[in-house]
Amino acid sequence: MLQSLPTKYWRFDCAGDVPYHEHTDWSVWIILEFTLHKTVNSIMNAASALFLQRNYADVTMAEIAGQSGVSKGAVYHHFSSKEDLYLAMMRADLSEKQQLFAQAVETTAPCRDRLALLTRSFFSLSGDKRRLAGLIRRDINALSDAARSELIGRYQAALPNQIQAIIDDGIQSGELNGRDPRLLAWSFIAIVETLLSRYGDEVLNEVEAKLDFVVDLFMNGAAVQLQETPIP
Repeated sequence: MLQSLPTKYWRFDCAGDVPYHEHTDWSVWIILEFTLHKTVNSIMNAASALFLQRNYADVTMAEIAGQSGVSKGAVYHHFSSKEDLYLAMMRADLSEKQQLFAQAVETTAPCRDRLALLTRSFFSLSGDKRRLAGLIRRDINALSDAARSELIGRYQAALPNQIQAIIDDGIQSGELNGRDPRLLAWSFIAIVETLLSRYGDEVLNEVEAKLDFVVDLFMNGAAVQLQETPIP
């Protein structure tokens, strides 16, 4: 566990010649690791709060340092630039979402139930957590080419790719028609995001009502289901 810390976090004891990772008192390492994680988490939480409020270009490292309660130098010790910090924040968020939604992908239930499970998992997140991944589309043009490419790939792995996997199974099982599964995945995301808007909250403020609306609209469409009249 402790050896997993990056090399830049290795420090020397009071004698100046024995690295902590070779120190016999492992409690020193435990305290160090806890402190490092606490500092990094404070910085990332402050950054996410500010990026949720304002565009990427409008947030400064000095503001992030002030909100996290650490010095600007401490922020730069852990993150080489604002983009580096933004990437770390998004990596953590998208990794968490990918693992959460994978539960719905891996189950063997019918397509409808799996989409409902995935959507319920998403709705169970806090409002800020639900909104965070959406910042990628807002900020994407302010990032470097490498950062854009990475975040697009991670976003697709966390959301549309997993939804498409469920839809592919639904097409094979006959629950869904054989139209473009990628288009269907993005359509599903669009429905969910619409319900997370302010208007969506005004119309349907209960989670279960939103969940039923999303799945019913996607699976059945908006057409009124008319009963066939028996021919006399």
